[in-house]
Amino acid sequence: MVDLEATGSSSRRHRVVELAVVLLDGGLIPQGEFSTLVDPEGPVGPTHIHGIEHRHVTAARAPRFAQVAPKLLGLLRGRVLVGHNVGCDRAFLTAEYARLGVELPAVPAMCTMRMAALRGALPGALSLRACAEAAGVTGWSAHTALGDARATARLFAQYARAQTSHSHAEAALARAATLDWPQLTGADAQWVGRGVTDVALKRNVPAQQMVSYVRNGGA
Repeated sequence: MVDLEATGSSSRRHRVVELAVVLLDGGLIPQGEFSTLVDPEGPVGPTHIHGIEHRHVTAARAPRFAQVAPKLLGLLRGRVLVGHNVGCDRAFLTAEYARLGVELPAVPAMCTMRMAALRGALPGALSLRACAEAAGVTGWSAHTALGDARATARLFAQYARAQTSHSHAEAALARAATLDWPQLTGADAQWVGRGVTDVALKRNVPAQQMVSYVRNGGA
């Protein structure tokens, strides 16, 4: 599962400001979660939608996309790209990697919005919030990359239990395993999630120090 928050709606003109990945195994059980704020190297865009302010990015010393790109490639390699309106997520990832001179392969993708439409959801009720509510998925933080990725994972697990969707997922995974992926070297910067930054701001502790503090049970 991949979800992005961006500085605007155009993948050509706007930049990623937050990203999250939730990995599922073959049984659709979560294997791991990864999220970080991303320095867009400019304005953060619609704070009223994604809730990210410039001070969050600066307090976290958020990495630029180039600094998280190698690890992100490793997380995506050999997997199926899943998202709600996944075409939008793919477009932003493709554009960000293109800025680094890297061409993403044609990664097989599955879209929970399309899956909801095929299940007969009303055309006006295909937002992630509407689909999640209809599926009984509650208790998640909307318009945060990790919250939306978690909700999408739960939604996908429900939809994929249908035999046709499960078969489609298996076929897509088999195709993903055959792709040649680009190599991108370089050390990854520390990924800093939004929750760590919020705690750091409240306690006036640099977010990079707060990562260790939270992991050691201090918050």
